[in-house]
Order: sequence, then structure tokens, then C-alpha cells
Amino acid sequence: MINQFRNLNPINLLILFAYTFFMRMAIFADLPAQLNFEFLESYTRFFIPIPMQSLFSPVSNVFFAGIIIFIQAILFNRVVNNHGLLNRPGFLPALMYITGASLFMPFLVLSPTLICNFLLIWMMDKFLKIGKSPNAIMIMFDIGMIIAIGTLIYFPFIVMLIMIWLALLLYRSFNWREWVSGLVGFLTIFFFVGVFYYWNDSLSMFYKIWLPLGNKFPSVFKINYNDYLVLVPVLVMMVLAILQLRENFFRSFISTRKAFQMLFFMFIVSIASFYTKPDFRLYHFLLCVPPGTVLLAYYFSNAKKRWFYESLFLVLVFAIQYFLFV
Repeated sequence: MINQFRNLNPINLLILFAYTFFMRMAIFADLPAQLNFEFLESYTRFFIPIPMQSLFSPVSNVFFAGIIIFIQAILFNRVVNNHGLLNRPGFLPALMYITGASLFMPFLVLSPTLICNFLLIWMMDKFLKIGKSPNAIMIMFDIGMIIAIGTLIYFPFIVMLIMIWLALLLYRSFNWREWVSGLVGFLTIFFFVGVFYYWNDSLSMFYKIWLPLGNKFPSVFKINYNDYLVLVPVLVMMVLAILQLRENFFRSFISTRKAFQMLFFMFIVSIASFYTKPDFRLYHFLLCVPPGTVLLAYYFSNAKKRWFYESLFLVLVFAIQYFLFV
């Protein structure tokens, strides 16, 4: 299957579409009686009252989630190929994206992080353009606005502001205008949000938006390890990918090296941002899928022993299906 997706064969689009819903068999086989879709944060619903919670039936919820994942996979695939992150263009990034977005049951339904992944893929595209642009002020301003929009949907997305300065450290020499422009873009959106709250005599509610930023990072984690056994083959692939990347690191283009460093930081920031959400849920880690699956695609794009990498991928697919069903 991996060899099939190493090429830009149009038939792969049909296979990917079928694969997207194959990976959702478990939830279609045992649909919950009700699935709520919390599309916006409470402070956003104050001025955009969209009643999304009960808009979709369980079947339509899972179906549209699958369609969104498929569309995101194609967009993600295009970004990775356009920026030459793999040794040759193909549909491996899309395949890995769909696989990563099927790891856990909460990933298979509509969620705010699923919507935010559109913004995250868009941000990745813009970050990867920084090194090729003579002036990054407008790019950083746009990224700041994208992060603000994501924060209106899902508050932990605000932590992506850190990525603005990490990316600038990687790609650019210091320019205070570029460092400030991203923050200005972010504040532009929330300035209008604050004005709306002021007009409605609710400015005190606007201040409460920022309180989760003061949460302490948890020192104790309650983890049921059985729920995360499906990550074992993923971790094996990550280790193999890192070894492969290290082997080719200094033979790669400088832009490719910086791209993988930027994606690594994005992966870490996506994980760490969960602390800002008091009612944290597992679907938060859907934000880790875009930066994480680039690394998996890199491994499968460069792997040599076909019997091994094909078997490894099948083990991952079967492990996902097994843990989704049980």
C-alpha cells in the first residue's frame, strides 16, 4: 500500500476516500445515541450564536467529520509536496494524515480541533514561505490573525502564538517589525471582539477569556495506559523516522532542515497547549496530527526494505482498528 502512495497517481484519491471511511468502521458499527458538536468557545457564541450542538445526527456527524478529514488530507498533501519536504511528491502525506486522524475514537467525530486543523495547515504553509520571502511582516500579520480566529474556535490554539517567534528565530535575522506584526494581527481580531463586548456592557466577561493562560501546568497526570497502546507502533515509526532524518539531515537542503525543526516545535506546542483547557478532552491531540504525520511520511518516503515498511504500516492499521473496536 505504501508503494502505491509514493506516486502522484490520480486513482489514489479514490483509494484515500475509501480508506478514510474504512478507518471509521468502528464508530459506524456502534454509533453513540448522541454526539454534540461544540463548534465555538462560549465567549465566541456570545456574539456568534450558532446552535451547533444538536444540529447533526450521529451518522451525519461522523460522515461530515470523515469528509473534512479527507479534504484536509488533500490540502495537507499539497502543502508538503509544494514545499518539497519529501524526496519526491506523492500521496504519502495524505495517507499518513488520514491514519493519524483515526488513532482515537474522539478523533472520528466533529470537534473544534478538527476545524482548527484547517487553520493549522494554512499556518504551516505560511511558515514554510517565510524563508523564501524578502519581507515577512505581512505573512506574520496574517498568521497572527489566523491564530486569533483559531482561538475563537478553540482557546488552546492561542498557544500557537509562540510559533510565530520560534519560526522567526529559525528562518529570519532579527527584525522587530516582523516580531511585532504577528502579535498585532492577533490583537486586531480581539480588538473588535473587545469592542463588541464593550457595546454590550459585558467588558468584564471579555477579561475572563484570558484567565486560562494563568493555569499551572499539571505536575501529575492520570493516564490509563491501555487507552494509548495504539501509539506503540506510532512511536516505533517516529523513532525510525528520526533516525532516517538524522542520517540525511546534513545532506538535505537548509530549507528542509529548518522546516522539520519548525514542525517539531509545532508538534511540541500542540501537545503542551492542553493545559489552558480546564475540561481537557482527548480530541485536543488532533492538533498534533499535521506536524506529526510529516515525519511519518518522511520515513515511508525514504524507507528501503519494502517487506518491512509495508508490514509496519499494516500493523499500525490493524492496531488502530483493534483498539477502536474494543
